[in-house]
Amino acid sequence: MADSTTLHMVLLDFYFRPPRARDFFPPRRGLPPLRPGSAWDCACAAPLPNSQGCCGGRARADMEGSLLRLCPLLLPQNREKTIYEGFISAQGRDFHLKIMLPEDLQVKKARLLCSWQLRTILNGYHQIIEQRMQHSPDLTSFMMELKMILEVALKNKQEMHRPPPPQFYSRLVEELGTLGWDKLVYVDPSFCTIKLTAKDASGREHHITLKLTAKYPEEAPDCLVDFPVPFPVSWTPQSSLESIHSQFLAALDSLKAFWDAMDEIDEKTWVLEPENPTRSATARRIALGNNASVNIDVDPRHPTMPPECYFLGADHVIKPLGIKLSKNIHLWDPENTPLQNLKDVLEIDFPARSILEKSDFTMDCGICYAFQLDGAIPDQVCDNPQCGQPFHQICLYEWLRGLLTSRQSFNIIFGECPYCSKPITLKMAGRKP
Repeated sequence: MADSTTLHMVLLDFYFRPPRARDFFPPRRGLPPLRPGSAWDCACAAPLPNSQGCCGGRARADMEGSLLRLCPLLLPQNREKTIYEGFISAQGRDFHLKIMLPEDLQVKKARLLCSWQLRTILNGYHQIIEQRMQHSPDLTSFMMELKMILEVALKNKQEMHRPPPPQFYSRLVEELGTLGWDKLVYVDPSFCTIKLTAKDASGREHHITLKLTAKYPEEAPDCLVDFPVPFPVSWTPQSSLESIHSQFLAALDSLKAFWDAMDEIDEKTWVLEPENPTRSATARRIALGNNASVNIDVDPRHPTMPPECYFLGADHVIKPLGIKLSKNIHLWDPENTPLQNLKDVLEIDFPARSILEKSDFTMDCGICYAFQLDGAIPDQVCDNPQCGQPFHQICLYEWLRGLLTSRQSFNIIFGECPYCSKPITLKMAGRKP
């Protein structure tokens, strides 16, 4: 029997052909109930299995009569009436389903099996159905709830697939003409997806994708942008594509300083991660040399303020940098760019990728001999100044775990470097990599 707290929406093979006798589950004769107790409350007698109290039989008969009136095509498949199969009707359509009850007939422990049509329609409503199963006192109450949910789901799907009126298309064509066809990048045949373009003050091109419904303009479109901050749209039924485009331009101007700062970092340093940063990315991992790097996270709303910094590499390399950062942070000048401030505070020059020699900065993992592994690059480095070999966290974890001499204390593993055999530690940040 399935777990009582889980709603099982299963596609059975017999839904693709007429049901046959072997397709039905045999009754659970001779097996003990999942839990002791009765599915029905009887006020004048102690509960007995399968509701055989003095009022239980009458209550069960009333329930079965109500269920038959509610779902006349849903019929019991065994004498114990723990298996029901048939159809549930809504909006003139019939949908195949099967319900398997435990021997105590509690709906919260039932299993619901749906045809693929019903499963598709109820997609997105599983949590609601599970709640109704947990709180319905009997099968009739649950079927009434399920029927209401099905009616709502069918109505919502009909509205989603209802074609827009002719005014929808004529209005959009008129608005695009007012905005300028040169601002249009893409429009799908149904005019439900529109992509517009704009340039910021620095000449960077940006796109905004609009998802429109048939209720446009009464209903605001969904706006998808590649921004590091949310893009709330002010919208009224009198708004248009031009008003969205104007708000888009204003947002681009507010983020100009942030993108200028990130572009300078991308152009003048070796950015290890992300390899192809998007406009919404606020973090950069920058190579420093000596198998060390710094991860910075810039605040898009205050890009000239000190970013969050985290150094990666051997202790003898990154500890002096951390000391300089704490000692010289007062030198940070908001009038300068973040890159220039980092140079001044850390007292270093960030080497560009074109001039950083391979012998000076080896980034391949010393265990798997690859740079990228499942999207991750080496971020663990041997502290031995004569070694400094980098490793992927997962590679080093598996290596140390296989050594008999390794030991673990909380989330830190102590072992030997695969290259120089000097002591090396791996901190797992509270979880296994």
